[in-house]
Amino acid sequence: MAMVNNPEWQARDLFEALRAPRPLPAVFDGLWVAGDLAGLKKPCVAIVGTRAASEYGRGNARRFANDLGAWGCCVISGLALGIDAAAHEGALDARAPTIGVLGGGHDKFFPRRNRALAARIVANGGAVLSPFAPEHPAKPHQFLQRNGVVAALADAVVVIEAPARSGALNTAGWAAGRVPVFAVPGDIDRSHSAGCHALIRDGVTLARSAQDVLDELQIMKLPITAEAARPSPADPLQAKVLAILDGGEATFDELCAAAGGSTAELLAALCVLELKGVIEARSGQRYAIASGGKRY
Repeated sequence: MAMVNNPEWQARDLFEALRAPRPLPAVFDGLWVAGDLAGLKKPCVAIVGTRAASEYGRGNARRFANDLGAWGCCVISGLALGIDAAAHEGALDARAPTIGVLGGGHDKFFPRRNRALAARIVANGGAVLSPFAPEHPAKPHQFLQRNGVVAALADAVVVIEAPARSGALNTAGWAAGRVPVFAVPGDIDRSHSAGCHALIRDGVTLARSAQDVLDELQIMKLPITAEAARPSPADPLQAKVLAILDGGEATFDELCAAAGGSTAELLAALCVLELKGVIEARSGQRYAIASGGKRY
């Protein structure tokens, strides 16, 4: 990857890039930078969550990041697998700047699977940062320190799909009391969402969409939600399916019970919507509005 041997990396004082000083954890007095820090002049929203993300979590992360990016925000995350990667992808989908923060040095890039994603981030006008020198290897305890940098850069933190013990909760802890923290709920019996539910129980703001974050940051409101912007199909059964899935993913049996119609009619409606890219099939015979924002 070209950025690995980029001779223009330099240790920069973080505050030169910020609109106003926002203190980092005291142990860090600067960051190693690959890319462009201009995105930090925009409202910055950190999106974090579990590496072992479900399709539900990855879809939400990508959708939140896409919508926030489309409305002028810079998305920050940790360039890890799972929720982090999906958030960066969503920002790239919106052609918005996104910034990844590593838990080790650039030359010891981790996780290696996301090196191509990091290159795309830099090529798109974003940046990959590290509080560690390029030759410094990634070590487990450094990711908790990295989370402090993610929180310090953010004007708000959104936690999507975090289990009860999660680095994402550590990021929320760094941010608590300094910037707004949001959590996206999931099914109550999903262990992957236990950390989000605990945050909501303890007073963190529940986030249903990017609009909740935009409202808190007093950024120009979306004139119309993505769901409302999607024209209803002429077929009434397809319209019912979309209305149901706007509330979250559903199984085939749940759609049968709620939408009516015969099994054959429902299968046909689902097939048409999937072919149009409006919905997507997921494991366990579950269906959801397609990630990436494609409209009917």
